[in-house]
Amino acid sequence: MRYRSAAGVRLSAIGLGTWQFGSREWAYGPAYATSVAPAILHRALDCGINVIDTAELYGFGRSERIVGEALLGRREEAFVASKLFPVMPVTPVVQRRARASLRRLGIDALDLYQLHWPNPLVPLPTTMTAMAELQREGVVRHVGVSNFSLDGWRRAEDCLGGPVLSNQVCYSLIHRSPERAVLPWAQANDRIVIAYSPLAQGLLSGRYDENHLPNGLRAQTPPFLAENLRRLAPLLSVLRDVATAHGVTSAQVALAWLVHRPNVVVIPGASSVEQAEANAAAADIELSAEEDRSLTEASDAYRPLGRAAVVRAHLEALTRRARQIAERSRS
Repeated sequence: MRYRSAAGVRLSAIGLGTWQFGSREWAYGPAYATSVAPAILHRALDCGINVIDTAELYGFGRSERIVGEALLGRREEAFVASKLFPVMPVTPVVQRRARASLRRLGIDALDLYQLHWPNPLVPLPTTMTAMAELQREGVVRHVGVSNFSLDGWRRAEDCLGGPVLSNQVCYSLIHRSPERAVLPWAQANDRIVIAYSPLAQGLLSGRYDENHLPNGLRAQTPPFLAENLRRLAPLLSVLRDVATAHGVTSAQVALAWLVHRPNVVVIPGASSVEQAEANAAAADIELSAEEDRSLTEASDAYRPLGRAAVVRAHLEALTRRARQIAERSRS
């Protein structure tokens, strides 16, 4: 396992995202929450993963409870990160919610407490003043933000009066906007970028193409449109080639590419113990300079349909569907 050091903490380059722990939208069922999820967390710790990321929003607190129960007897092995749901993040609310997260997790202090999103209606100094008070009281060891621009991250630091350790953002081979400003600043200032959705909801796993679409809502989202999957095919091909050369999966290569970026911690989820093991192993994949360059160039070349084109594609698909129904009704 590779590790990152920043602001006096040592973090595994691959962490464990726990959005799916206790969340009904994943449809994993009660057995997942009571037996599979704890087994995943235990195995992640065994593999050297120490960053365990949750949030009060995940499963409306169930994720934190599952994580807390699984950590019994192993608290010292984990760097526990949770997030504040940013509805009315004023001082008494922030104080109350932080302590509620602690109770659900069954721990004495949060290693990292993150503001889940900016709130344009509540002044940032108000929230950060409450975070600073939590730090002084020992309830929170480090403060982070999530889904913040660089300007917002730097302003959060100014308001806190100290380091905001991390910014959790969407970052993958097909979502590379953090590289424009957020990541360079983190690298220059001893901070961490936490990459969520590193496999783009499974898009980079190699399981899907224009003829093999996922079930459910994902199939209706722009990245999974048949035309966008056709456009993604060259990048998926490079992922497969590199994966074959290393005897690993495309998903592991996509994670390894991120891990090769300094100051990045990646937090994929896992639906099984085997997937948690594979995620951890991705940290040790040594990509050559040529492989890294090939992946980056293929990512650069990916040009998905824009929003207007996506709407047009949906309308065209609906029109074709309506014509098919009309033709069947006439026959």
